[in-house]
Amino acid sequence: MYPVSRTSERLTLRELHPHDTDHVLAIYSDPRATEHLSFTPRTRDQVTGIVERSITSATAEPRTEYALAVTTRHNDQLTGYARLALDPHQQQAATIGFALTPATWGNGYGTETVRLLLGLAFEDLGLHRVWGARSPHNEVSARTMARAGMTEEGRIREHIHKNGAWRDSIVHAILEREWTTNRNTQPGTT
Repeated sequence: MYPVSRTSERLTLRELHPHDTDHVLAIYSDPRATEHLSFTPRTRDQVTGIVERSITSATAEPRTEYALAVTTRHNDQLTGYARLALDPHQQQAATIGFALTPATWGNGYGTETVRLLLGLAFEDLGLHRVWGARSPHNEVSARTMARAGMTEEGRIREHIHKNGAWRDSIVHAILEREWTTNRNTQPGTT
């Protein structure tokens, strides 16, 4: 599926463009934004490579990764980076992840972003299960995924190696039938 464009009340998920590199760098080079992610802050060269690979993967056949810009609807300002990747080890399943610029934290953009990713997964791609993992210390992400209808399923022990130490991850997931049931009680997305 190319190009992707999904909207909610305040946000849009869209394909990345080369001119998005500086905005993605502003997120991925920020120690606050990457504190609970699986990697340390990225350099400009690393982010340039991420954006270039994301743009290239968007037109792959079959497409297995959806690395997308999260923008505000009123001015198309990039406020986040979201990713849905088909899981080769599970039938009709995908993993999700996202990072938002710290200036936007605390206003519900995280929940809207997750709902947009879930809409893409279930409504556009016809998937059965979507899951995401978070740092055990990231309680904000736990609340975000719960508000989007995801259920905490358990702990993956010593899943991430970062800053010279192993860290656990907490898994949250949602099934298509749960999305369909919950969608009727959530603000609309298209």
